[in-house]
Amino acid sequence: MSSIPASRPTSVTRLSLSHITAQNETNLLGTVHGGVIMTLVDSVAGVVAARHSGGAAVTASMDEMVFLVPVRVGDVVHFSSQVNWTGRSSMEVGVRITADRWDAVGPEVHVASAYLVFVAVDEAGKPREVPQVVPETDEELRRMREAEIRRSHRLARRAAIIASREEDRP
Repeated sequence: MSSIPASRPTSVTRLSLSHITAQNETNLLGTVHGGVIMTLVDSVAGVVAARHSGGAAVTASMDEMVFLVPVRVGDVVHFSSQVNWTGRSSMEVGVRITADRWDAVGPEVHVASAYLVFVAVDEAGKPREVPQVVPETDEELRRMREAEIRRSHRLARRAAIIASREEDRP
């Protein structure tokens, strides 16, 4: 009998992380490299996926990440992450990224949002089942519905690409 439950509420594995940006993380324009932010997004989302699934989980895809404002040296960047949707062995994890200045009291600015798909894997690297996520609020239900839309778009895009490649074959 497995010790991993059949379902888990969204709130159980939600995670927040804050990071103070430094000079060595900047690009030639003096703002923080997008790749630095993406690495932190993948890290926090990976922890959420592993906690939710009860073991190892690997990044399968990142849907889209649009940077709304640049992150500067000295900004405190906040990453808030949770499981939005679960399938049989996959999970969509959403990450909201905000920032504020280290030396001032002011409002947090929305920097970006990202949606990653993780697959839970066993010791042999094969997909394994994950607990179903149980939304507890209207906001979590909205996130689940939107995750289902993103999933249907991923599947349709994959099918269209495969069909296109088959048309190109002699």
